[in-house]
Amino acid sequence: MRENAIIAKTANNDPAERRREVTRYADAIRLHALRMVMPQGFGYLGQALSSAEIFATLYRSAYRHNIDNLVCSPGHYIISVYAAEAAAGRLGPDDLCTYGQNDSRLEAIGTEKSPGVSLTCGSLGMGLSGALGLALADRLQGKTDAYTFAFISDGELEEGQVWEAALFAAHHKMNRLIVILDANNSQVDGPVDTITTIDPIAEKWRAFGWHAQDVDGHDVDRLEAALEASLDSDLPSIVIARTSTRMGLHCLPPDADGHFIKVPPELARDAIAELEGRLA
Repeated sequence: MRENAIIAKTANNDPAERRREVTRYADAIRLHALRMVMPQGFGYLGQALSSAEIFATLYRSAYRHNIDNLVCSPGHYIISVYAAEAAAGRLGPDDLCTYGQNDSRLEAIGTEKSPGVSLTCGSLGMGLSGALGLALADRLQGKTDAYTFAFISDGELEEGQVWEAALFAAHHKMNRLIVILDANNSQVDGPVDTITTIDPIAEKWRAFGWHAQDVDGHDVDRLEAALEASLDSDLPSIVIARTSTRMGLHCLPPDADGHFIKVPPELARDAIAELEGRLA
């Protein structure tokens, strides 16, 4: 397995050092994602910016490669998984430079061939159902150590299938199922809250029988604590992570579209300089 110099892992359990390590992992995710979209000059960079701390904390604190299941429900968020896998040393530069190109296994919208995940979905709103199937299969096979982590987006809460799966998971007490929701208030048609009112999110999931926590999705300490509490819960759990598609890149122009950011060469140079400066 390749070791990545940017985020070389430390055994130091000092909280400040762990915070620094996870924060660097998040910026490594942003940098990898930026380099992936640069050749086209546009892409799903905003999704990586909003979810960077989520995946960094998940990978460093909870998710165990080759033991747990990882589901990325919104297929366009697969860029974040690729970047996290690269930061973990399981994908290299030769892989990342093919992102979104014809015949590449790193497709811009995740498919059944996408590395790094147990499942990713095309149509939105289907990932939780798939994750539930994986968790139920583990239970039936007696795999009592494995968890299933399902990453979903706030726009997907407009899909009825999400709530059907939530009802089923609570009824069957699927306590090895943990959902992480990127609540960045962004979807292709505009801010989520201008399309459908989905808040109060936590209260709705609790009413469905879930252990629900609502946290700042860029605060790695809060994210880690929420994941730890989820691992210990007797109920299926959801961590609602409030995020921004602009987080981590101060050089973005005010009118940058968070769903599909354009990255002209000058902006790309400024963004790389900003991220490399923090990682130096």
